[in-house]
Amino acid sequence: MIRTEIKVETMVNEIKKTEDNVISTLGDIKRAVADFTDMFADMRGNITDEMLKRGDEIKRREESFKTLFEETRNNITRGTDSQKEELIQLQGKLEKPPIAFYAHHVKDLVLDTANKILVFEKTITNEGTGYDTSTGIFTAPVGGLYQFVVHACARYSKYAYLGLVLGGNVIAADANYGDESHGCNTFGSIVRVKLGAKVWVKSTSPSSNRQLIQDTHGMNTFSGVLVNN
Repeated sequence: MIRTEIKVETMVNEIKKTEDNVISTLGDIKRAVADFTDMFADMRGNITDEMLKRGDEIKRREESFKTLFEETRNNITRGTDSQKEELIQLQGKLEKPPIAFYAHHVKDLVLDTANKILVFEKTITNEGTGYDTSTGIFTAPVGGLYQFVVHACARYSKYAYLGLVLGGNVIAADANYGDESHGCNTFGSIVRVKLGAKVWVKSTSPSSNRQLIQDTHGMNTFSGVLVNN
């Protein structure tokens, strides 16, 4: 009987030890789980922060790239527009024909009418067709810097008072007298002429004693050339 009680008591003690070990082990497991949970939370927080930082860095780089791209595109566009404009201007200059005329043989040699326009009715050169042989007037087909030259011969013992006219204003003038033989003078001007402006030669002092002459020894001529536009 005593042995049985001792054996039962021993078994109870063993069961209690086992129970204590189980409880202790469960406590260790709970602590381990809690530690792992805390560690995972920290890791997740760190990962989240790192991902956010990387996301922000990617956004900053993206914005920087967009800004650089826009600046580069704008610079290229401005450069292209500038080159295009230069090419258009150059093309316009290349497409414009040379402007030059050389006319001779005055239709009416008597200078007895006020502001009479001298009509040089024959042309050797009329590039750009700016000079009209029917009116004696040159109309600028292109605006620019022109040189005009007038060569006129006064008859023996006669006078010739002539003026080079641009837009109604005399810009160059000459007084000539045929002393002992034909008297030939040359005068002219270099002047900027607008597109469509008109240039001609006229008598500036009309009289029956004003007269030109033209023959194999003296030609009356009117010429002009576009120097630069």
